[in-house]
Amino acid sequence: MKYFNELATLLDQEQAFDKAQHEALLQQRSVQERIALGVTWFPVAITNHELGLGDYLTITVNKNNHTEAGHRFRFGMPVSLFSNHNPQQDRLQGIIAFAGRDILRISSRVDELPAWSRGGRLGVDLLFDENSYKEMHRALHEASLALTDKKQGDLIRQLLGEADVREATPNPAYENDRLNPSQNKAIAHILGESPLSILHGPPGTGKTTTLVYAVQALLKQRPHQLLIVAPSNTAVDVLTERLDAVGLSVVRIGNPVKVSEHLQELTLDAQVDNHASHKTIKILEKQARAYMDMAHKYKRHFGKAERDQRKALFDEARKIRKEIDQLLDYVVQDVFNKAQVITATLVGANHYTIRDRRYQTVIIDEAAQALEPACWIPILKADRVVLAGDHCQLPPTVKSNRLATGGLYHTLFEKLVAQHPAHVSLLDVQYRMNAQIMKYPAMAFYADRLQAAPAVAHRTLRGDDSPIMFIDTAGAGFEETVVDHAISNPEEAHFLRNHLASFVTNLGMPPTDPAFPSIGIITPYRAQSLYLREIIAQDDRLRPYAEQLQVNTIDSFQGQEKDVIYISLTRSNAAQQIGFLADTRRMNVAMTRARKKLIVIGDSSTIGYHDFYGGFLDFIGSLAKHHSVWEWHSGG
Repeated sequence: MKYFNELATLLDQEQAFDKAQHEALLQQRSVQERIALGVTWFPVAITNHELGLGDYLTITVNKNNHTEAGHRFRFGMPVSLFSNHNPQQDRLQGIIAFAGRDILRISSRVDELPAWSRGGRLGVDLLFDENSYKEMHRALHEASLALTDKKQGDLIRQLLGEADVREATPNPAYENDRLNPSQNKAIAHILGESPLSILHGPPGTGKTTTLVYAVQALLKQRPHQLLIVAPSNTAVDVLTERLDAVGLSVVRIGNPVKVSEHLQELTLDAQVDNHASHKTIKILEKQARAYMDMAHKYKRHFGKAERDQRKALFDEARKIRKEIDQLLDYVVQDVFNKAQVITATLVGANHYTIRDRRYQTVIIDEAAQALEPACWIPILKADRVVLAGDHCQLPPTVKSNRLATGGLYHTLFEKLVAQHPAHVSLLDVQYRMNAQIMKYPAMAFYADRLQAAPAVAHRTLRGDDSPIMFIDTAGAGFEETVVDHAISNPEEAHFLRNHLASFVTNLGMPPTDPAFPSIGIITPYRAQSLYLREIIAQDDRLRPYAEQLQVNTIDSFQGQEKDVIYISLTRSNAAQQIGFLADTRRMNVAMTRARKKLIVIGDSSTIGYHDFYGGFLDFIGSLAKHHSVWEWHSGG
């Protein structure tokens, strides 16, 4: 079908671009650069290896250094173990079975470790993840075929707007005095008969809380297993923890990014390990290992009798492994059958252990940040679907298209909101920001329908009467600089640092005081965030406050909040070019991170012509909170 063919073409373009970028990174960057980018571990030590599920050798490796550095290694991704003696030739490919902060378990389809692994220093490279693209392509193909199927095609046709979404009988009443009317109304819609519910949750409106209550209500109403998915591991972790905290039985597919012991216990692996039948599996594994060890005692040069004996030992080990696999299958299915909720990433919804399961209801959280092809993976397993998110915040990451509109940027969530407004529930009370901080984003993005909860509406820093202000650098000569396409503004950064130093001093309280505010310094540009981080870390006046300060890009800040937020807009040029500041969703995220105080620093003559920023400057002017850098002594 044309719709899915067009999506597949866009996905092909993304895959080709993504693959070329990743392979260039592996081939052209040094090991140290790759370590810094989180795609290589070096050096590593092999701490264990054993024949595991389905005749796969499971190799455990530990990082020897850089243990605090972040990395991109995730469950299910392909990797390559290599030796520094001959990194081109000495390679063993496998799949990540477990990824921790400094430990990896890799499954590889070999009987034993290669000889080269016992000499030289070893490392692990993260390979290009073809699997995610394969799963997305498979889902698009299946969705296209399912359109001709009367029963399964029904939901797909409704989602594509080719058939009206079934208007249900009135939604059942749902009243929970711990929630506000818009949250209660959203849950009532989710409990109704409609095959589609859209939960639109602007910043700070309690979307996750609403989802958790909705899940509890759904399980009470229809005690059938639910599948809950999200595009990122971090979002899956948040939901898994929250659902477990209210007493639901949850199984998490894959490895959590958050290194919390309790979250690890909710994974499929951990629940299989803790199953009553696991003792039997352990005994059988010991027997299999004994046969393997005996087989490995035979040296490389041996006659026919030894070769036959070695083969017999390997065969015996394999026979036991088959028995283990059958027992493991039973244990895995038993764990799933007892679970009320299964949580996974979008691609993880097709994990081999749950590939064939169907669900009455599938919930996709952060759907506005998800690539549409990935959304079809869980949707194909559903009778009805709930999408939660906010298309007025950051879009999904699309590498092949620099223009942040159209193509894969245009999410299924966005399309459904536009096509089916009657099925959208907007959460309209926010519990994060002072009302002045909330007001402009509410007008610009949410038709002024947001209100601040009474508890936060007038919340400010002690003795502060300016919860929002704009500091204008126009005319100060703070020109942006561009080096290798990386944009920064050193003079704006120095001004921000000095203003921040005065600000924390004027608070008149030690950083150890529990009332000392948390402070975020954010900017749309990576080069500016790195420069700010460097000069703030080097400043003696700010060193005592290092624990309270966090510097990052806006994209890295989505989902977080701080008492005080500084935004460095960075752009300042005579041509009034604002680059991706024009994607105002990014600025919505930035402005809505602040609880009590928002300080925006930028050049009004560069940004002011744009409708969004012009409107913001008018709003700031109406509050009489438009200041100029000339009001401060802007030293270096």
